[in-house]
Amino acid sequence: MSTKDQFIQEINTGYTFKGDSIVLGGAMLDKETIENCLVKLPLRMMNRHGLIAGATGSGKTKTLQIIAEQLSAKSIPVLLMDIKGDLSGIAVPSAGHPKIDERHTKIGFPFEAGDSPVEFLTLSDEPGARLRATVTEFGPILLSKILNLSETQSGVLAVVFKYCDDRKWPLIDLKDLKKVLQFITGEGKEEFKSEYGTVSTVSVGAIMRKIVELEQQGAEVFFGERSFDVDDLCRLDENGKGMVSIVRLTDLQDRPKLFSTFMLQMLAEIYASFPEEGDLEAPKLVIFIDEAHLVFDNASPALLDQLEAIIKLIRSKGIGIFFVTQNPVDIPDSVLGQLGLKIQHALRAFTAKDRKAIKLTSQNYPVTDHYKIDTLLTELGIGEALVTTLNEKGIPTPLAHTMLRAPQSRMDILTKKEIAGIISNSVIIKRYNEKIDRKSAYEILTEKIEIANKEDHQEELKNQRSKATRSTRSEKSMLEKVMTSTTTRQIGRTVARELTRGLLGALGIKTTSRRKKSSWF
Repeated sequence: MSTKDQFIQEINTGYTFKGDSIVLGGAMLDKETIENCLVKLPLRMMNRHGLIAGATGSGKTKTLQIIAEQLSAKSIPVLLMDIKGDLSGIAVPSAGHPKIDERHTKIGFPFEAGDSPVEFLTLSDEPGARLRATVTEFGPILLSKILNLSETQSGVLAVVFKYCDDRKWPLIDLKDLKKVLQFITGEGKEEFKSEYGTVSTVSVGAIMRKIVELEQQGAEVFFGERSFDVDDLCRLDENGKGMVSIVRLTDLQDRPKLFSTFMLQMLAEIYASFPEEGDLEAPKLVIFIDEAHLVFDNASPALLDQLEAIIKLIRSKGIGIFFVTQNPVDIPDSVLGQLGLKIQHALRAFTAKDRKAIKLTSQNYPVTDHYKIDTLLTELGIGEALVTTLNEKGIPTPLAHTMLRAPQSRMDILTKKEIAGIISNSVIIKRYNEKIDRKSAYEILTEKIEIANKEDHQEELKNQRSKATRSTRSEKSMLEKVMTSTTTRQIGRTVARELTRGLLGALGIKTTSRRKKSSWF
């Protein structure tokens, strides 16, 4: 058997699955497309997670688009993190192009234009349904990891949550949490101490600074109500297609802390909310995280541990997660080892560091006699990739140099008018964009402090009046005692007489003449 025949047999055997699958492209050997040799992805293994990597401009975003639209067509909902803003085109059919037809002719697979139902979501001022969560929903453990708190600080935060739970004070946004922290070290210090013990003002101050740091990234727009229900990510449209929810994050590239905060909370909420499913024939939801390095570069060790745990466990909920990044080395080894599907686009070797990274990347793929992987990684054309996935028995498929099919949808962004049209037809945007500001910890404590201040003021006035009354009574009592004394009465009369004389003298009346006149009687 020739090398070519052997390769065809390996690919056709390795990428033939009993269950449903999607077509990714056609396998290639020595830059020649192998006819009737299609590279497929089994739906049953899509919850084993995946990686799409490659240098800028190598076509990884279009690969994401291809997989997402095929999943949607198979009634599988998709969540896309759109950092660059170039995924919205999935909502409208491709206009077609001669080069697309040429590519599909080489692959041996017909091209059909198509679109997917889209829902736009937003964390910021971008148009779309608002994504929010309350501080209470985060909980002290996850929030501590996001804020990168020490063990002592995490303990303080846990007690604060318990304090608020016991009093039924809702922690809706960061303003609520800051108000409670101020209260337990100020006006409510003694009350808190009597039930929960003393907390260090140093620890509370450190927590406050971390919260302010998160606020500076724009987190105040994420914490609040109405909380987003993750079940809304799993909707189908009237034609049975999976909804493609696109989180528009184009204005968050310089705020990675907020992006990683949102991403971890979303994964934690999905894991907590979705029931255990085991191995399904197709995933319930597939999540694509574009520019994944933004999540990992700014994550603390505790946050990475939490993320690794979620990646390991969430597949049992029927959830698949795909990381899209420039280089596999952007993903921690502990997470990379959990990814069953790997799609590697071209890498560039401009420096010695780049060549070392390429060498390491080549070692992440199954051994093959058909390719010199480290060399091929630098020679891949746009829309070409090295692919390996897991078959239905969980065994890695042969490495395939693949010419990818073209997206059925538009390979460009939507206009503002087109986006506005989609948003106007949204069935959830009105619910999530409603402004809700119910009474929470901030308002409760502000009111409590105001009442306490009024009561203190009234008590102070009462004390002042009481002191004044006691002072008056004391003066009167002293005077009475003085006047009852014989000696004092004489002194009083003398003083009174002299005082009278002084007053009459001031009025110009001669008291002596009046006294002489009175002696005539």
